[in-house]
Amino acid sequence: MKFLLGEKIEMSQIFKKEKILPITLVKAGPCFITQIKTKEKDGYNAVQIGFEKKKPGKIKKPEKNTPYRYLKECRISDLEIKEQKFKKGEKIDVSIFKEGEKIKVSSISKGKGFQGGVKRWGFSGRDATHGVKHEHRTVGSVGASGPGRVFKGKKMPGRLGYKRITVKNLEIVKINSENNLLALKGAVPGRKGTLVELSVI
Repeated sequence: MKFLLGEKIEMSQIFKKEKILPITLVKAGPCFITQIKTKEKDGYNAVQIGFEKKKPGKIKKPEKNTPYRYLKECRISDLEIKEQKFKKGEKIDVSIFKEGEKIKVSSISKGKGFQGGVKRWGFSGRDATHGVKHEHRTVGSVGASGPGRVFKGKKMPGRLGYKRITVKNLEIVKINSENNLLALKGAVPGRKGTLVELSVI
């Protein structure tokens, strides 16, 4: 199981083989196994891990049993359950990854609020010459003359961003085990401080 939670820090660049590589710095772990789920008890096999301990004053009554701010699950096989490869309370850190390895990253993208069709879908906009009185960035006609209604799924203005996005084949350029840092080649979705899920494809 190569699965870890982290936090997006910032984007930067690094020199490698006389080339400048764009990288994203991620503080990955350390995470701790909080629960092991089995088919007999829970209906499926999984390992639940916790990341980033909560501040003592901010723990609510229902959350007293889970001192971690984030909890996520990773499915595992029957063989791993039989061999008891994982133990409750076990620590997981960046040592599970290797430099040059390609991983899958999932996180929530930046939320941009309510946006029009030009920004949300890349519409070209309407005529912008002299004498045109309508708004230049409106969607225009959306209804059909026959049915007299707007079809479901029509590209319209609406909320943009704040969705779960998965990026595959991001290369691990560098690992800093002392500070639990990963340098990933390319961009990772989300703003600074976003929770990031890291796993091997």
